[in-house]
Amino acid sequence: MKKLLFLYCVIFSVFCVESCQHKKTDKVNIIDENIAFAADQYELLLQSIEDPEKLLNPKSFIDGEMKFIPPQEWTSGFFPGSLWYIYELTGDEKWKNAAIKYTEMLDTIQYYTGNHDVGFMIGCSYGNGYRLAGNENYKDIIVQAAKSLSTRYNPSVGLIQSWNANPSKDWEYPVIIDNMMNLELLFDATEFSGDSSFYNIAVTHADNTIKHHYRSDYSTWHVIDYSKEDGTVRHRNTHQGYADESAWARGQSWGIYGYILCYRKTKDQKYLAQAEKALEFIANHPNYPEDGVPYWDYDAPEVPDTYRDASAGSILASALYELSTYSNKRNYQEWADKIINTLSSPDFRAPLGENGNFILMHSVGSLPHNSEVDVPLNYADYYFLEALKRKKDLKK
Repeated sequence: MKKLLFLYCVIFSVFCVESCQHKKTDKVNIIDENIAFAADQYELLLQSIEDPEKLLNPKSFIDGEMKFIPPQEWTSGFFPGSLWYIYELTGDEKWKNAAIKYTEMLDTIQYYTGNHDVGFMIGCSYGNGYRLAGNENYKDIIVQAAKSLSTRYNPSVGLIQSWNANPSKDWEYPVIIDNMMNLELLFDATEFSGDSSFYNIAVTHADNTIKHHYRSDYSTWHVIDYSKEDGTVRHRNTHQGYADESAWARGQSWGIYGYILCYRKTKDQKYLAQAEKALEFIANHPNYPEDGVPYWDYDAPEVPDTYRDASAGSILASALYELSTYSNKRNYQEWADKIINTLSSPDFRAPLGENGNFILMHSVGSLPHNSEVDVPLNYADYYFLEALKRKKDLKK
């Protein structure tokens, strides 16, 4: 009887060890498998858009046709940024060469003052390029882009104006929550140049966004319109969400990500707290799906019979991985893993050679305008790749 019991114990121990090894392998493999897939898919994407006459920058694939964008379009930095991440994740020099080519097609954006998105355009392309290739000229471009972005800052308001005035909407000085993402460019410019004015603008913008952009439950309005004379709030609206008082999912993710990067750059605890509280809104919302990928608006009345937004999910996952290195209020890494597992499934990740050769399906650009609904979007792929990079770093 003792021999039999000993044999059972040995078998059970071997089973437990093998089970743990398989679980560990599975966790590693989801990173490696996604990296391999992304490289294969984007190789097909590059082949499909290469044109000897001009560089073509892809944004989406809609009704069987590729949607290309000019450098001035707000998402122009995401495709070169994705190429930089694939280079970083694979170590293959061919991706570095492609990333350089598509990054440098945006060189004129350093002087662009038409809206606030120069941070997306330059940060995702030249920012990653400088980080991974060390080209000193890229630092100068980042600093010049920060100067251009700073022209949209009005000290009387204390915020960077996102869009130009819009008389049809009675918007005088509209600021959107997305603008939090562009502050990283300003922080970087101070690090590169020593000019603290960029840092000060970023901090003032972040502080005033906390004051005016968030509701008591830590959901965010999409658009706040200010008086350009004295900075008082004129309107609180949405542009891409369901309603003025609803919580647009991607906007909620932008805000969380933005305050996490502000904490990284300043170590000011109030930014960390803001991100944690905005995440609690999501975690406790009855319409937040168990698999972690949000519906396009948390308050859309059609939930669950409405669209998911993979872009809101990938931004959120990337932010959660970073937050897991600063806070233990929740198991943020486990939460991010759940989102990445869902996005890696056939429900959201496209088959090889399909989906216009983008990685993720089912993103929503602007449902109220019937624009880019339930399609791939280049920024969903970008933040998915960034999340994979951060997940891989956490495993080291």
